[in-house]
Amino acid sequence: MTNSSVSAAFIMPFLETLTRAESKEDLASQIAFACVPNIGCDSCDILYRESGDGLVLRASSAFPELNNRLKLGRGVGISGQSLINDEAIFISKGATKYPNYAKYPGFVDHTFEALVIIPLHGSSPQPFGVMLFRWDKPKRFSIAEKKRLTEISQVLTMCLRGYNSAYQAGAQINRLGALSEVSRTIATSPYLEEILQLLVNLTAQQFNYRVCTVRLLDESRGELVLRATQAPAKAYQRKRAIKLGESIAGRAIAENRPIIVRDVQIEDDYIGHDLAVEQGLRSMVCVPLTLQDRPVGVISCYTSEVRDFLPNEIEALETLAKQAAVSIEHAKLAVRNTLMQEMHHRVKNNLQQVASLLRLQMRHSNYKSLEEALNDCLGRILAIAGVHDLLSREDLDHVGIRSIAETLVHHQQSSLMLPDRQIQFEVRGVDVTLNMTQATQLALVLNELIQNAMEHGFKVTQNGDIHINVEEKDEEISVWVSNSGDSLPEGFDPSQVSNLGLKIVDNLARALGGRFKMSNVLGWTVSEVKFPKGSSE
Repeated sequence: MTNSSVSAAFIMPFLETLTRAESKEDLASQIAFACVPNIGCDSCDILYRESGDGLVLRASSAFPELNNRLKLGRGVGISGQSLINDEAIFISKGATKYPNYAKYPGFVDHTFEALVIIPLHGSSPQPFGVMLFRWDKPKRFSIAEKKRLTEISQVLTMCLRGYNSAYQAGAQINRLGALSEVSRTIATSPYLEEILQLLVNLTAQQFNYRVCTVRLLDESRGELVLRATQAPAKAYQRKRAIKLGESIAGRAIAENRPIIVRDVQIEDDYIGHDLAVEQGLRSMVCVPLTLQDRPVGVISCYTSEVRDFLPNEIEALETLAKQAAVSIEHAKLAVRNTLMQEMHHRVKNNLQQVASLLRLQMRHSNYKSLEEALNDCLGRILAIAGVHDLLSREDLDHVGIRSIAETLVHHQQSSLMLPDRQIQFEVRGVDVTLNMTQATQLALVLNELIQNAMEHGFKVTQNGDIHINVEEKDEEISVWVSNSGDSLPEGFDPSQVSNLGLKIVDNLARALGGRFKMSNVLGWTVSEVKFPKGSSE
């Protein structure tokens, strides 16, 4: 490079952008805009190379709204041709009519005449991107002008590389500060959900990740369940649980080491390519959360660009993951301690509920024998006990509806199934979690409905099915207990019958803030309870 071609006065405005830039993306954008007055072109774009030799628009003075959104496949457009062949392209006029010209989507009416595309070289022999200059009118490029534009591109490449080197050097210091900040904050919270949300929010913010998620391990199901993310998209927040053997996160736990995916949009083993494209997710690092070599979960961090994760960055995340695992375990222990302190209160409330049920039975004179009355009473007490048992094994202060249903089905099959009946049970739907009060009330409801289906749905019919379905929609929970046995009498109204179990169901449905109905649907007897989630305390 000669001083006559690129003067110090010309370089100065671009050096000043280094002091003003707040990020690598901001620097590229400032350079693109600074090129227009300093070079005399009408617009400037900077495109970076991606995996597979594609290009992504990183900065544009003409179409800034397309930054990080516009992508070109390998060899697509004049820019792709310049990258693949590693050669500068100079077009004096008719650039939009050039054989390999690719129009930007949404800008079909944008026209220009002259075009220059120059590859950008970093430390490797292959270019890491291209710089594109446009002129609205035809422009003749002399040998000297071509040399000058090439040297300008080299200067701007040095600006980009210099800033990136400084950024990486400073990133280590920033990561240490970020690590300290995140660790300190999550260590001060005693609540599990708050710890998880703080962990993803602060990690994404401090490490400049686009999305950060935490999945905790459900050992009984062999699944990793999404528990926290700062991604605003509801579709991301509703991502399903994933099996250990089917996921990259499962590999991270199985191998007890961070797993890096350079581009999740094209990785075969990654689950959710469409959502990754929609949210602009590219590179991912998945770090296991372990406590004394026992897996607790995983934290997954995503970038908006295809890039490498540096060793010190991964080391910082591993340290953070260990701290997070300790905080998560402490929070669980704190919750268990609180629950133990409150257990006498809950037992007292449930004993009062048992007493109320017994009073109802005393006023209900339709029992044929004392044994029948005691069996009904025993079933209701066991339904309440089942919730307490699940509470000790599941998510501390919340219990899943499917878990409740499966427990009750097992009990009813073993104690109430007549030997001449062949009844198949199936529990389907989402495993919505409920607080302790709701869970106890719904357990009593399900106990009555399952028992009613077995006793009254199969008086004549000897073979059939009983299905329990759970659904959550718009913060309302629906639970159906359906049987394929005997149909309900014509004009049946559950509110007008003397059956104690159905009266209990109706009362508890109202206590949940919901409603209960029972009807014939397509040859099935369907009992339905609907109630808003979280309505009971």
